[in-house]
Amino acid sequence: MTGEPGAGGPRPLGEIASYHAHIYYDPATTRAEAEQLRTWIGERFSVTLGRWHDVKVGPHDQAMFQVAFAADLFSAIVPWLMLNHGTLSVLVHPNTTNPRRDHLVNPLWIGSPLAVHGEKLPEDASAEPPSSPNTHPVFRP
Repeated sequence: MTGEPGAGGPRPLGEIASYHAHIYYDPATTRAEAEQLRTWIGERFSVTLGRWHDVKVGPHDQAMFQVAFAADLFSAIVPWLMLNHGTLSVLVHPNTTNPRRDHLVNPLWIGSPLAVHGEKLPEDASAEPPSSPNTHPVFRP
């Protein structure tokens, strides 16, 4: 098995510079649930919490906020999101040099998958390194 058709072997994990989790909500019905989840994340993980987007933005077909995190947090934050996402859908994707593939081919969905408009994403870009966290965890995950 190879990483991609025609490739000479598996792709190395070193391609992943960081991760994003996009947490989707409905501003009219699930915003409070999203606010609670966001607070819990910030209290437990050293991440970068992005802005609220109450309208569609980029390739995302629903309101959302982004959580950016370093690759070494994956094994803690992703299982935690699996247990605590409530009714919200969460898209977790790696950040490599191909944002379109990251969002469409290599993501992990927690909850119900939603539409992602890959045509709005480039196939070639710089991999996004981990950003400086803007949270101050006080609880253990």
